[in-house]
Amino acid sequence: MTPVAERLWRDPEPKRAYDVVIVGGGGHGLATAYYLARNHGITDVAVLERGWLAGGNMARNTTIIRSNYLWDESAGIYEHALELWEGLEDALGYDIQFSRRGVLNLAHSLQEVRDSVRRVHANRLNGIDAEWLDPQQVREVCPIIDVSPDVRYPVLGATYQPRAGIAKHDYVAWGFAHAADALGVDLIQDCEVTGIDVSGGRAAGVRTTRGPIAANTVALSAAGHTSVLAAMVGLELPLQSHPLQALVSELLEPVHPTVVMSNAVHVYVSQAHKGELVMGAGIDSYNGYGQRGGFHVIEAQMAAALELFPIFARAHVLRTWGGIVDVSPDASPIVGLSPVDGLLLNCGWGTGGFKATPGVGWCYAHTIARGEPHPLTAPFTLDRFTTGALVDEHGAAAVAH
Repeated sequence: MTPVAERLWRDPEPKRAYDVVIVGGGGHGLATAYYLARNHGITDVAVLERGWLAGGNMARNTTIIRSNYLWDESAGIYEHALELWEGLEDALGYDIQFSRRGVLNLAHSLQEVRDSVRRVHANRLNGIDAEWLDPQQVREVCPIIDVSPDVRYPVLGATYQPRAGIAKHDYVAWGFAHAADALGVDLIQDCEVTGIDVSGGRAAGVRTTRGPIAANTVALSAAGHTSVLAAMVGLELPLQSHPLQALVSELLEPVHPTVVMSNAVHVYVSQAHKGELVMGAGIDSYNGYGQRGGFHVIEAQMAAALELFPIFARAHVLRTWGGIVDVSPDASPIVGLSPVDGLLLNCGWGTGGFKATPGVGWCYAHTIARGEPHPLTAPFTLDRFTTGALVDEHGAAAVAH
């Protein structure tokens, strides 16, 4: 008889009460649970996922990891995340296929050149590796980019972050899930939250398709659906949810050595470990929760890719997919306490959620354990939309929101 393979995590029945309930079993929820247990010794934790673990945005992104954001606040959280990425395989004891291959953010106009050079200087002031490359240096890093001066969108240069890269998103989720489970966290799949109970002005638990679960703290971490959950307690969040599409090509020989992003041409491209080209574009303009966007976005994405990479002209698209991104007015996340005691928020990451995974997990766990924002996420609390202390990252997000 063939032995049954050992499971990476248990499949427990939910208990009727936990110290902490995390709603959302994607990368952020799993990382938060892991750091709650590892950093703070809090193991009476349940992660609730309405489908399967990491079946939402975690499985529907383009896996780019970088920290070259403009503002100090954003640079702080993303650089913390990148430092954790660099040691994550050893910390989790699991191969996540983190590949440091660098990222190029291209500039196609004089204004983009000025903005990009400014970002390089800002990054350096924050201790982040950043360089400005001229067109020939861009070609040296990525020989397949067309840097001819007579094309419609000439490459005038690029910012370059050598430490940036990619990781295998499924493996990242499995690594966090395995490590959190080993520390005693319950990972509950097929468990949709249908209501949030509030008693005496404080969150007291959740109602689910698998019965009610009481909790001292309810931490929301459900990406594009966080606003739907918050509405269950009458909390209206300043978020808009949009489909965000991506695609992969057929398997190819290694041809693309780095990650390339372009706002003007509007596409971002890397090559995965198996050989497929992984491409993303901008969000669909309409609000929605469907995981399939408009075909016109894919058409524009392909045209943009061919502007930069004529070598791709004969490549075939293998499959496309969409995730649901939650975008805040300043294109920065919302992390921290909410007006309802015991109800915490982690949302609004837009297109930057994957790269932040270990960093926000670390900081969100701190907030849950101590009841106060972590210094790195303190600028991203909900009250900034009333104080006016916004962190406008529309430009450095490198994706049109």
